[in-house]
Amino acid sequence: MVDQNYNADNIKVLKGLEAVRKRPAMYIGGTSERGLHHLVYEVVDNSIDEALAGYCDLIKVTITNEGEVEVEDNGRGIPVDMHPDLKIPAVQVVMTVLHAGGKFDDKSYKVSGGLHGVGVSVVVALSEYLEVRIHKDGKIHYQRYERGVPVTGLEIQGDTDHTGTVIRFKPDDTIFETITFSFDYLTTRLRELAFLNRGVRIMLRDERNDRLHDFKYDGGIVSFVEYLNQNKKPLSPNPVYMALEKDGVDIEVSLQYNEGYQENIFSFANNINTIEGGTHLSGFKTGLTRAVNNYIKSADLLKNEKISPTGEDIREGLTAVLSVKLSNPQFEGQTKTKLQNSEVEGLVNSVVYEKLTTYFEEHPAEAKLVTSKSIMAARSREAARKARELTRRKSVLESGSLPGKLADCSISDPEKTELFLVEGDSAGGSAKQGRERSFQAILPLWGKMLNTEKARVDRVLNNDKIQPIILAVGAGVGQDFDINKIRYHKVIIMADADVDGAHISTLLMTFFYRYMKPLIEHGHLYIAMPPLFLVRKGKQKKYVFSEEERDAAIAEFGEKGVMVQRYKGLGEMNPEQLWETTMDPERRTMISVKMDDAIEADRMFTILMGDEVEPRREFIQDNAQYVKHLDV
Repeated sequence: MVDQNYNADNIKVLKGLEAVRKRPAMYIGGTSERGLHHLVYEVVDNSIDEALAGYCDLIKVTITNEGEVEVEDNGRGIPVDMHPDLKIPAVQVVMTVLHAGGKFDDKSYKVSGGLHGVGVSVVVALSEYLEVRIHKDGKIHYQRYERGVPVTGLEIQGDTDHTGTVIRFKPDDTIFETITFSFDYLTTRLRELAFLNRGVRIMLRDERNDRLHDFKYDGGIVSFVEYLNQNKKPLSPNPVYMALEKDGVDIEVSLQYNEGYQENIFSFANNINTIEGGTHLSGFKTGLTRAVNNYIKSADLLKNEKISPTGEDIREGLTAVLSVKLSNPQFEGQTKTKLQNSEVEGLVNSVVYEKLTTYFEEHPAEAKLVTSKSIMAARSREAARKARELTRRKSVLESGSLPGKLADCSISDPEKTELFLVEGDSAGGSAKQGRERSFQAILPLWGKMLNTEKARVDRVLNNDKIQPIILAVGAGVGQDFDINKIRYHKVIIMADADVDGAHISTLLMTFFYRYMKPLIEHGHLYIAMPPLFLVRKGKQKKYVFSEEERDAAIAEFGEKGVMVQRYKGLGEMNPEQLWETTMDPERRTMISVKMDDAIEADRMFTILMGDEVEPRREFIQDNAQYVKHLDV
């Protein structure tokens, strides 16, 4: 275990702080909702580091009625003695000096997520105020900071019989676009941290509406995989778990195949979600591919077939969580989204290959299911390759006339153009007449849309409803998708404001998420919001989006002589109405489709479009109260 004595001598100073308020995006990624919540993660990460060191097993996070966040842990408490070099309390060094903390001293923390050491000092700098209370050495120590500056000395407020740190802060509204914390936003990351740190209890409370989540997973990442697969149909009753500690690196892997076709691998290094992967993920993929292909070869499952499963084939329907913890991780940049330590790749490769080979030998039935699925995926990939070639040929042949019923725009600059995917020929006709032809393209959609959540890639690429969308966007599909080749920077789903329209929108979003994910990641996918009612009295008129807004408009106009028109579908609007309500950039309302959390996004698409009916029913019952713009 690391050094029990955690004091001022352990705090190493690198220096600086004022730049944080001037350029907050450099430290927290921006001043939007994402940056706001990053403040909480920085504080929580300090508590998690105490848990990794073996001194903390309870973390409480509270959103207060005053709009603050409080994070409390039962760790050792931040050092309060005088710093030997700066001659101020060590806690003040931690709170006000950039690149200061125990993470630069391997005697204090063997493993830490916040190795750049900018964490809590950034929170201090970007908060209207921050208060810290430290339970240590039998006393409660207190200090307050305002916009990065200590406004009190370190005071003793009383006695205590336990240890730990309590930090309460309120973000600076002159810096952030919003300072309203989201309970759901925080839930995702805190649940993730509880999975990754077996046995640590993390509680999240929202005083504004008395909501509470209490996370503690003794199963660790095995529980994580079960959570990710809970709405899917697993091929084996329990996830595989493998672990190894070697050369100062702790490696944990859990995986489980399901009957679906999507690959879902989530990799972490020191609790940080490495969304761009890195050496640990490369090692995992190599070890997995070797183990499965060796089993296929030894069992002679391919016989005389000419195909050979690739890594992509072998990962079809795989859900896996990979977590490594090491003392000196090297990341690409401050965002820490890609691990670079070269030694990790070989370690992960060997543990996955050896443990999975043993598992296959001991579980032949599961091994046969996995390898058979990989072989079927290889056959499907070959069919998909032929479909892609056909799509490319079509793209070349139809480059003059454009695919299907697409009415293209005259401007060719993608940054200035929009593509409307319109439900139905009737609405498509109105949209074509009402649009601004210079920058708005229209592609009418007809018939039943394919549920891509339940289809292999070859079926998707050969589908006559999907192909026109692929050709119109013009950037390929799946592994071949190139965001730099998209023909429109706004792809807008425009469907009826009823149950059928919502279903079509979800089917299309599922397709884009599974096969054109960068389109969502770069903020190019939108959902149009057509009105439900037109309220008119004389020359006065107002388009509204709900029954509540309709009633308010009637009351505003005065009930006598008011006419109300209900739009059952887009096709009921004439071109002029469709333009002024749904297509005019100056007046329309659109929803930007975001993908802030890939794990929850994947779960939602599985719930909404997967095979399991019960989770979908529960989701609808739980969320029906929040629906505002759905006309049944």
